[in-house]
Amino acid sequence: MTHPLLTAPTLPQAVGNGINALAAAHLQVDIPPYPGMDEGDLIELFWNNCFAASRRITTGKIGEFTHLRVPESFVLEGPTQVHYQVMQVGHTPARSAVTRVRVKTRCPGGQPSPLCCDENQNLAPVGLPDTIRRYGVNASQVRRGIPLTIEPYLHMTTGDAITLRWGDVRLDLPKIRAREVGMAVQVWVPSTLIIEAGDDCRLEVTYCILDRVGNNSRWAPARTLRIASEAESRPAGTALIYQPRPTGSPCEPG
Repeated sequence: MTHPLLTAPTLPQAVGNGINALAAAHLQVDIPPYPGMDEGDLIELFWNNCFAASRRITTGKIGEFTHLRVPESFVLEGPTQVHYQVMQVGHTPARSAVTRVRVKTRCPGGQPSPLCCDENQNLAPVGLPDTIRRYGVNASQVRRGIPLTIEPYLHMTTGDAITLRWGDVRLDLPKIRAREVGMAVQVWVPSTLIIEAGDDCRLEVTYCILDRVGNNSRWAPARTLRIASEAESRPAGTALIYQPRPTGSPCEPG
């Protein structure tokens, strides 16, 4: 007789069905209560069909979720299957349904150096026309906007969300599509954004990336520009251009 599968385990730190680098270091799997749960039951957790952890049920834990820790050495890049089985005296082992997740621990742009707390030196500064890099943004360019380029970066992936920071103003770019992976990102900086940020003799332009499982690139090295004084700052009381993504833009606090 085939017994029905127990409820699949859950991974509370997963973003969608993905595990990022931060979660991988302290990954928890939750096992829900199951029918006939009793003192002395042994729960065994399997990660890609390899035994990873176990817990014996005590009286005070009957009817509660069981929390198991996955050793970091198990959490390797790529697709993963997670299940558990329950061992009870006098019964054959009862197996759970499988939870499938994808582990992605490689940060966009590569791992930042620990010596650069807010910056990722692996990312290229934004690319700008040579005349703008040398002389800054003039009044005519302020009125019509300017182009810039973000070079392809290490571990570029479908679904990456890039936020451009122009001075104190931010612009969320469309997420990277499959056909755009490995290609430079072409950006048009609109006049409204330049005007909102205002004129500045040393305005910093940079960007950062958040991938679809929540790995954060940190900020790219900034490019410093002179912005013509005709770029008047945003009048008090007017709405900001920048609207954060529903789940929060990358590097939002910074």
